[in-house]
Amino acid sequence: MNAKKRALGKGLGALLDTPGADIQPRYDIEKDLHAVGTVAHVPLDLIQANPFQPRTDFDEESLQELAASIKEQGVIQPVTIRKMEDGKFQLISGERRCKASRLADLTEIPAYIRTANDQEMREMAIVENIQRENLNPIEIALGYQQLIEDCKLTQEMLAERLGKSRPSIANHLRLLKLPGDIQIGLRQELIAMGHARALVSVDNVQTQLEIFQDIIAQGLSVRDVEEIVKNLSEMPEQEQEDEQPNAPAPKVQNEKFKDLQKALTEFYGSKVQVKSRNGGKGSIVINFSSQEDLERILKLVHKPE
Repeated sequence: MNAKKRALGKGLGALLDTPGADIQPRYDIEKDLHAVGTVAHVPLDLIQANPFQPRTDFDEESLQELAASIKEQGVIQPVTIRKMEDGKFQLISGERRCKASRLADLTEIPAYIRTANDQEMREMAIVENIQRENLNPIEIALGYQQLIEDCKLTQEMLAERLGKSRPSIANHLRLLKLPGDIQIGLRQELIAMGHARALVSVDNVQTQLEIFQDIIAQGLSVRDVEEIVKNLSEMPEQEQEDEQPNAPAPKVQNEKFKDLQKALTEFYGSKVQVKSRNGGKGSIVINFSSQEDLERILKLVHKPE
């Protein structure tokens, strides 16, 4: 098992607390009345879905691929279930493996049997969901928020349970303060986590959205955006107010500045941002990637006519 897998599994493993589980070949509902704490092959028709599972969509193609793998190699990692009073079971974690096993026409699945109350069921279901490898930062942040609210956890407690640092938890939660359009852009991978983290530091929503549009239109790097945000933070308060108008500029004026921005970018061979403010004021920001690049731009700036 590689380091990444170990890291992803730490939170759920800590909740399951499975060291030294006994292994038996098959669960017999008639004979085995003390199966808690064992790993056994349990009939799939005895396993009910987790009522607290926050995940509702499963990629069909991915499930079919997993089912094909299970047909060839079997279920490598046992699912986790809790024993109910009627002799049946509820799934705690591993719903995707159960679905794929049914697609592979299996009748039973290896399962670790344990006891868990409803609160523990809810917590473990959310933890398993946010430890999937294909989640975007917003989905992870929503999972963190759900754990904090539903399970009454602090950020410190959540970080400990998941094996994450508290700053990592906090940085994800801050993303939920961004406007909806930017959150959607992050979900759709129009911008990266680094872009979003920089945008969170901008107080004005309109300015956040303007920079977001610039990232998409101009392909701005994370470093570009961090520089823009830094320049904004260094502006005098009055200039920041001018930089953040309450109403958008007229369309004709926007087009004019876009054309100017494009022309300057082509001339300097580097990304250029042109921003207009109230009262006819504005700013031009020329980005450079190194000291050599800066010297090249300065030569163009001071080039005699």
